[in-house]
Amino acid sequence: MPATDDAVTLAVAAADAADDVRATDLEILDVADLLAVVDLFLVGTTASDRQLKAAAERIEERLRDHDRKPLRREGTPVSGWVLLDYGDLVCHLFSDEQRDFYELDRLWADVPRRDRVTGELLDPAMPAAGALTREQDREDLDP
Repeated sequence: MPATDDAVTLAVAAADAADDVRATDLEILDVADLLAVVDLFLVGTTASDRQLKAAAERIEERLRDHDRKPLRREGTPVSGWVLLDYGDLVCHLFSDEQRDFYELDRLWADVPRRDRVTGELLDPAMPAAGALTREQDREDLDP
């Protein structure tokens, strides 16, 4: 069963909020067919603990506009990861080092991705509209 429209709307809003504070490598993973308790994961990377804190706060603020509060919040910016659990959407925010350590991209490599702007399912052979690889994101940040 595909992700609900509500979950997709929340994921797109959360991705937009994280993008507002320049979180990078944002991906929406559609895990609805594999997990009974969650439809989508939003995964994003930040460059510092301050940016991680700002991304988590911005997501919480934006999703309050959709009358949603996290059911659970785990991790801290200092630890390099924060998880925001909204039930049908779980946001995983990482420092670059922690994202490499946890390797969620590898763990969930076979699940469908959704465009972070439109929420549409992506053709697995094509990247999201405007999406950059992690290497391209890093190049953009280098002076």
